[in-house]
Amino acid sequence: MKKILKLGLPKGSLQEATFRMFKKAGFNLYVSERSYFPSIDDPEIEPILLRAQEMSRYVQDGALDCGITGNDWILENKSEVIRVADLIYAKQGLGRVRWVLAVPESSKIKNIKELQGKRIATELVNVTGDFFRKNNIRVDIEFSWGATEVKVNAGLVDAIVELTETGRSLKANRLKEIATICESTTQFIANKDAYKDSWKRNKMEQVVLLLKGAILAEQKVGLKMNVKERDLKKVIAILPALKKPTVSALSEKGWLAVETVIDEELVSSLVPRLKKAGASGIIEYSLNKVIY
Repeated sequence: MKKILKLGLPKGSLQEATFRMFKKAGFNLYVSERSYFPSIDDPEIEPILLRAQEMSRYVQDGALDCGITGNDWILENKSEVIRVADLIYAKQGLGRVRWVLAVPESSKIKNIKELQGKRIATELVNVTGDFFRKNNIRVDIEFSWGATEVKVNAGLVDAIVELTETGRSLKANRLKEIATICESTTQFIANKDAYKDSWKRNKMEQVVLLLKGAILAEQKVGLKMNVKERDLKKVIAILPALKKPTVSALSEKGWLAVETVIDEELVSSLVPRLKKAGASGIIEYSLNKVIY
C-alpha cells in the first residue's frame, strides 16, 4: 500500500504566506477558490486546508498526520501534539505575534487589576481565562466571532484580547494595550503516533528541512565579485560568510572570483566598502534555499 502523509495547511490569514513558502521550498501547490483540497506535486503528500484555529485538534486526533498552525491555537485547544519546528520569518508573513489586552484610549482602566468583574471579548477564550486565573482576577469572558475592536469601542464590552504584530491596528482603532496575554509563532506540528512512524517522521523532517531552508534564504543573498590577488586580503576581511568565502582563479592571471552569502540587510553598507577595497563586477543574487 502506498504511504501518504496527511498534511494540514492553514486557510485564512496564513494561507498566502504558507503557499509562498512551500513554492520557494520546491513544492508546487495549487488550490481553486472554493476548494479545501490543494494539489501538490509530491505524490506522497495529501494536503487539506483548515482554519488554523482547528488544526491542532485534528492533528491530535490523528485525522491529520501533521499541520501548520500558530502556537496560540495549540494552547487554546490544549492540544497534545509534537512541535516539530518553528517556522518564523516576518517577511514571509509568518512573524512573531502577540495577543494583547486592550481598552479604549479614553478608558480610565490602566492595569489588569482594574478589570475585576469586567467583561472581555476575544476569540482566544481559554488562554485568556488562564491568564486571569493566574492573576487571581475574576472577569466575564465572552467568545467573539469577529469585529472585536468594534465591541469595545461601542461599549458592549470593557476590554478585548486581540492579535497584534506591530500595534498599528490598535492605534488605528483608538485602543491602548495594557498587557500581553501570550506570544505566538507559526509551528509545524505532528500527531504523536504519526511521529513514531519512521516513514512519516522522515517525510515530515524532509519537508521541514526544505521549508526552513526557504525561510532562511529569504533573509540572505549571494554576492559574487572579481578581485585582484593583491586586494584579496582586504576584501576577505570585510566579507561575512556562512563559513568562509569561496575563492577561485579566473582565466586572466592575477584575478580571482570571490563568492559568499550574507544577510540581505548588510548589502547597502557592504557593497561600497567592497568596491573601495578593490572588488569589481559585483553581482547580488537571490537564493531559493539555504541549508546548514
